[in-house]
Amino acid sequence: MRAGLEVHQQLATSKLFCDCPSELSEEVRATVSRKLRPTGGELTGVDPAAQFEASLDQTFRYEVVPTSCLVELDEEPPHAINPDAVEVALELALLLHADPLDEIPVMRKIVIDGSNTAGFQRTALVAVGGWIDVDGTRYPIESVCLEEDAARKILEDRGEVRYRLDRLGIPLVEVATGPEITSPERARAVAQAIGALLRATRRVRRGIGTIREDLNLSVEGGTRVEIKGVQELRLLATYATEEVARQEMLLRVKAELGRRGAKPPEGEPTEVTELLRGVKSGPVATALARGGRAFALALPGFATLLGRPDAPGPRFGRELADHARTAGVAGILHSDELPTEAVGEEAVRSIRSRLALAEADAFALVASPDAQRAVEALARVRRRAVAAFAGVPPETRDPLPDGTTRYSRPLPGRSRMYPETDVPPVPVPRERLEALRARLPELPDATRERLQSQYGLPEDAARQLVQDGEAVRFEALAGRGHPVPAISRLLLQELPALRARPAFREPSDEALGELLSALAEGRFAKEGLAPVLEAVAVGGQRAGDAVSAAGLSLLTEDQLEAVIERVLDSNAALIAERGRGALSPLMGDVMREVRGRFDGKAVADRLGHALARRVERASPGT
Repeated sequence: MRAGLEVHQQLATSKLFCDCPSELSEEVRATVSRKLRPTGGELTGVDPAAQFEASLDQTFRYEVVPTSCLVELDEEPPHAINPDAVEVALELALLLHADPLDEIPVMRKIVIDGSNTAGFQRTALVAVGGWIDVDGTRYPIESVCLEEDAARKILEDRGEVRYRLDRLGIPLVEVATGPEITSPERARAVAQAIGALLRATRRVRRGIGTIREDLNLSVEGGTRVEIKGVQELRLLATYATEEVARQEMLLRVKAELGRRGAKPPEGEPTEVTELLRGVKSGPVATALARGGRAFALALPGFATLLGRPDAPGPRFGRELADHARTAGVAGILHSDELPTEAVGEEAVRSIRSRLALAEADAFALVASPDAQRAVEALARVRRRAVAAFAGVPPETRDPLPDGTTRYSRPLPGRSRMYPETDVPPVPVPRERLEALRARLPELPDATRERLQSQYGLPEDAARQLVQDGEAVRFEALAGRGHPVPAISRLLLQELPALRARPAFREPSDEALGELLSALAEGRFAKEGLAPVLEAVAVGGQRAGDAVSAAGLSLLTEDQLEAVIERVLDSNAALIAERGRGALSPLMGDVMREVRGRFDGKAVADRLGHALARRVERASPGT
């Protein structure tokens, strides 16, 4: 494989072309509906991705929130580009050894999927060239750009897509690598390294959705495919692995079609509604019961190439189904997965006879309450089947939670770009670059080595603090005298475990300092760190109140002894059966009551002694 990355990171500044704050909001004040249409780019051609989005004929409804203004609604021209965002982008360019332009131009990139009210996204080219070192290998950096983030998709249903304008216009810095990445593991390592460098600027936003990766990948004999919007770095290597397998499957299909002497399908869909009247269950029966109609498309030479649903790995039938769904149908059935319990052998034979299929031929079947959608879905299936003769079509794909992807739209081209006429270019004087160069932040590798030597951190912990962007906060807390092990656990284990919670709010350094002080003062045991932090970060409480809310007031030794004796009394049969071997389950029972209210090691010692006394008293001759 050959791959390149585009890493997009939100910046911790106000929005790119207005003064609105870069904050998400749940308070909707109004909605506005729009339709978007494709236009020609600078070279007058219409971008194929824009044409595809226009063919979906969707209505876009935009939710107006307190953190949006007339600029986001495209009812007011953009303001001057945010100078703070430009400075962060220039600083990052220097850290990547890239060459900033003397003058930063702003372009419009045509996007009519509804994610931008104007029908285009503004993007500025800041620097070109450069490189980043990852484990001793230099990976080239092709460009550093500054662009506005898209609106936040809230809901999609029946031809209408709902977006919220809070995210629209948040500054994004985009780092694009060359196509020199040659393995899934390397793709993840390069993305981690770029992310660490972005966080070294200390001016990027944190949390789910603030950093996203686009993976551009091809295999030998294939073409470039873009997997757009990967948010979970841990899955990046999985997406790459799955895409390699998918492209290899497509190349095998191409080779087999050539071996068979097959020709691209040319026929039109044929109505087969009356042949399926006997179907009593499944999606076909549901569609026909709603007054729908069924159509089938002949796929000459495709028999056995579409794949059974239970076959491992990617299947060409899923490629056809993904394209059909873009026409608004639920999916397709195809001959390789038929007959089924719902669509039996007699129905399959009738369809094959109607289409005059040979043994080596396949067919695709669509049933829908909307006959026009069914016909259009099969037209898209036919176009995808024709593309199979070329191998791997260039396209954009969406990442799915299971590590696979699905078809989104054709790959955009040069025709989507044209100059922005409302924002003047930004000059970059040499003096400004020299001033930035003189105060560049410490590089991630240098920070990692210093954390190891200065604080005695293990290499993996120091590396993780740097990669997660927590090095600055770690040093701030350590500088106040808080114990290093507790800080590491807090930043590397407990906080990451909470960030996916919907109500999570990033605690301030002061709040974390209060929590660590309460721990050091003995107001709760270290085992209670997680529930107390949860009360702070999810419940929004102060550390002192969080201890009480979590029910973690410390136990006295007498109270602990009472809990231990009660647990021993209620487990007399277990003790009689297993003797001292009952310690582990008994420890679990005790800790359920005292976790966070007494040190775990001390609990284990006291429980062990109490259990030993019970066993000795019960032994013969005692």
